[in-house]
Amino acid sequence: MDRLPFGVQQLDSVIQGGAPVGSVVLLSGEAGAGSREFMHTSAVMNALGRVDEDLFDLHYGSLAADAVLPDEVHYLSFTASEAQLGAELRMEMDDELVAAGMDGFEFHELSERYFHMSPVPRQWYANQTPNIKDLRARHERTDLLGAFGMKLSEIAPDNLVVIDSLSDLVSAMGEDVDWTDITFLVSGLQKAAFDWGGLILLHVNPQTLSGIRHGQLSDAAHGTLEFAWASGGSTRARTLVVKQFRGVLSQIEEENIVQFETELGDAGFDISDVRKIR
Repeated sequence: MDRLPFGVQQLDSVIQGGAPVGSVVLLSGEAGAGSREFMHTSAVMNALGRVDEDLFDLHYGSLAADAVLPDEVHYLSFTASEAQLGAELRMEMDDELVAAGMDGFEFHELSERYFHMSPVPRQWYANQTPNIKDLRARHERTDLLGAFGMKLSEIAPDNLVVIDSLSDLVSAMGEDVDWTDITFLVSGLQKAAFDWGGLILLHVNPQTLSGIRHGQLSDAAHGTLEFAWASGGSTRARTLVVKQFRGVLSQIEEENIVQFETELGDAGFDISDVRKIR
């Protein structure tokens, strides 16, 4: 079975190269625990594999036998601009990696549609004064969920798509959309992803959801990676646990792996240690 790499070499090596094609993976993390850095590293490293083989080999190495790079990498944000993403990436990893990686992926911004649903002043999020055609287009706009779905249908087949983030989408919906619409959306993504191939990474902050709702999202996705802070003695460490993942979790269980300790370096997110059952 072909797999698409997450872009974190030590994790990919444990799970035979990455995620099975057609997967929707929920990245669920406490603030600062590494989920956003994992998401960013995945986008940059997979893009590097297509546009700069030397940098990719230096910071990632060779792909596993069953792994293939996505045809394209797409990064979709509801609230940030491409410039904002670039600034965030440069705080996390080397400038050379960021420049090459961003050249290799396509950024999609839904912030104007997102903020148009809010009381935020238009000049805060729009780049220019609208003309009559623009105003008519917004008046006749499809809803945010519909626009999101159409964009995914366009960019997802055979590609890596990073969605930043589901928490933003949930907050934008407010009371206008029933919660079941969100779980239906993720379940629909799971079904469509099987036909699309590729890999969809869906970021969520669990602190914005109830335990029941978080569990429903986890059940609707193919896999859930949980990022958290763990305390031991006088130190705190970032950890990654594979909570559930069809076609992947069994390999981790065979290795008796309990959790991965992680770190952040010049090349982004990385695995620093693997805790096993002794």
